[in-house]
Amino acid sequence: MDKETARRQFVNELWQRYEQLQRWAEENWPDKEHPLSSADFVETRKELLGLRNPAQAPGQRSPGEAQGDAREPEQGGAQYIDVNPTPWP
Repeated sequence: MDKETARRQFVNELWQRYEQLQRWAEENWPDKEHPLSSADFVETRKELLGLRNPAQAPGQRSPGEAQGDAREPEQGGAQYIDVNPTPWP
């Protein structure tokens, strides 16, 4: 089995297990006045879907930006790359 096939199998199993976890969490959420919904899991789903195609994962830089990241600071590359978005004021 090649690496790509193994990765796809892993991602598929991870996705199935995550769906089971989400169902369990929705069913067992203690605050019945404010129940969980599938909307509460959107960001995690995006991250998991990014595993299917790492180049399209959230937070990945475009190919032009990635070239600048490859250089070390002494080679003219960035000394600090901010990967966290600025919080809303």
